[in-house]
Amino acid sequence: MASRKLVLGLTAARRLRSRAPVLVSSSPLLEASTSTSAATAATAAAAATRGSGLGPWGLFLSSRALSSTRPVYLSAGDAPGSSAADHRSILPEDEYHKLADETIHDLLEKLEEYGDSLQMDGFDIDYGNQVLTLRLGELGTYVVNKQAPNRQIWLSSPVSGPSRFDWDASTNCWIYRRTGANLVELLEKEIGELCGTPVELS
Repeated sequence: MASRKLVLGLTAARRLRSRAPVLVSSSPLLEASTSTSAATAATAAAAATRGSGLGPWGLFLSSRALSSTRPVYLSAGDAPGSSAADHRSILPEDEYHKLADETIHDLLEKLEEYGDSLQMDGFDIDYGNQVLTLRLGELGTYVVNKQAPNRQIWLSSPVSGPSRFDWDASTNCWIYRRTGANLVELLEKEIGELCGTPVELS
């Protein structure tokens, strides 16, 4: 009789233990606090990480971005298309080379004439490999060269520093868009002031 009661007691205990996980898992609040659900979440996160190719930090940022409802505002400078235009799509390459070569060759001829009339020590002008170099002795050196990938003419000046000029079809001039300076007019002003004699390059 005692052994029968012992068997019945063990059977009842086993039934209670088998029901316990079901009762616990049936409650979402308790499930969140159990180590079993934590392990399951970690496993799911690891699988998502491997599947997406993102690291844990990337998944965290992605979830934050998806869950955020705050609107994103762009300033005028950040708005797409508000930055400097892609001049490669505006100025065909062959036209760029034609305009840039004409400008640099005109500068070369005018500066050679200016140097001959100036008779200044250290004045030297050279053109090679699409680079125009003007040396003014101790006053400094100017370098003008083509930058075909950007459809620009670049200038290195001992006075104003480096500048990048784009072709402006509305004025038929090379313009530094940051300041609005005209390439030829800038050179006329700076070289004339450095050498003490006006120069006409246009």
